[in-house]
Amino acid sequence: VGLHSHGFWRPKSLLDTARFTLSFNSRHRKNHQDSQALWKHEAVQKYLESLSKEFQQVSHQLSAHLLNDFEQRTLRRRCADLSPIAAAFQEIKEAEREVQELEAMCTELDSRDEKQLLELALEEKESLDKKMNMLCRKLFQLLVPKEKYDRSPVILEVTAGRTTGGDICQQFTKEMFDMYQSYADYKRWTFDIVNYTPAEIGGLHHAAAHISGENVYRHLKYEGGTHRVQRIPETGMSSRMQRIHTGTMSVIVLPQPEEVDVKVDPKDLRIDTFRAKGAGGQHVNKTDSAVRIVHLPTGLAVECQQERSQQLNKEIALRTLRAKLYQQVLEKQLSQEQSARKLQLGTRAQSERIRTYNFTQDRVTDHRISYDARNIKEILSGKEALDKLINRLLEFAEIEAVTQYLENLQALEGGG
Repeated sequence: VGLHSHGFWRPKSLLDTARFTLSFNSRHRKNHQDSQALWKHEAVQKYLESLSKEFQQVSHQLSAHLLNDFEQRTLRRRCADLSPIAAAFQEIKEAEREVQELEAMCTELDSRDEKQLLELALEEKESLDKKMNMLCRKLFQLLVPKEKYDRSPVILEVTAGRTTGGDICQQFTKEMFDMYQSYADYKRWTFDIVNYTPAEIGGLHHAAAHISGENVYRHLKYEGGTHRVQRIPETGMSSRMQRIHTGTMSVIVLPQPEEVDVKVDPKDLRIDTFRAKGAGGQHVNKTDSAVRIVHLPTGLAVECQQERSQQLNKEIALRTLRAKLYQQVLEKQLSQEQSARKLQLGTRAQSERIRTYNFTQDRVTDHRISYDARNIKEILSGKEALDKLINRLLEFAEIEAVTQYLENLQALEGGG
């Protein structure tokens, strides 16, 4: 359940049943809606107390200098793992004591009707509450192990869905792709377009981009899935009748593996070249610069037509193919590990919408965390509002992982 035979904590265990997932259709964690609420959970306190005690024991053993080299190395590694957790735990305990003292003082001030002092105390309490939430979030980030691919670049693909009556899906897909491009700029990432297939009336059928930078996959891994749009079309009969249309588009986010992660045998590839389509300058329709690569054993096909150089397009297509092949490996592993939970790696097989963009109500709803954000334009601008939404998802995922671990721990204790 996450402990070695000597009581050593195994970080991997905490995400064995929560990796790449959020609780989409299950009951929401009403008792753990934020980090502070989870912090107050008895099982969390008990678990952290045991880790803090173990840290003290390990530190004492190291200071005694009665160990051989192997034991010292083992305990030093353990001490390094436990040190930030123990420090964060004590820091929260201290902040909690400050809050309790302030609350007691507020009660006394209220009874004496010392309004000015009470207002100052309440401001201080609000500040301490924010500090507590920040410290709890920091602690749970330490408890939840970092994903192997959190720091990886990604391949992000967008594909328009189908709808009756117009091109709102294609238009929405373009807006979403532009949003992610703006978000990459906001986060100071590099955004390289791999493929871009525009629709006839200013929209977008399909596009893909390679995004690299700091912690790209960590921030984008929960964007994969079906996004729904509800709006009144700007032209046509529906616009005159003020009829709301509903459309969808899908997002796929794949961690970009290193070449060593996926071996691709050249004999298993069929490489076709063709002329690029769409906007792109005079070279379009004059040279066979676009490249399509088919992986014969799996039937997977990728193409790239963004560069003028056939060789560059081939390299980008191969990189995308490796990402897709690696996705298949990950899906197989994860489905075995967590068959009872929904996989959110970003595949078109996902039929359940993850987010709705309702233009008539100027509202964006993330259905996984029951979170509503106003001002769609701010979200689609790909800056602070989107970053706030993504961080809410990350915090919820961390809480889910800790909660799942505690449930497993309690189930084991109950059964034993």
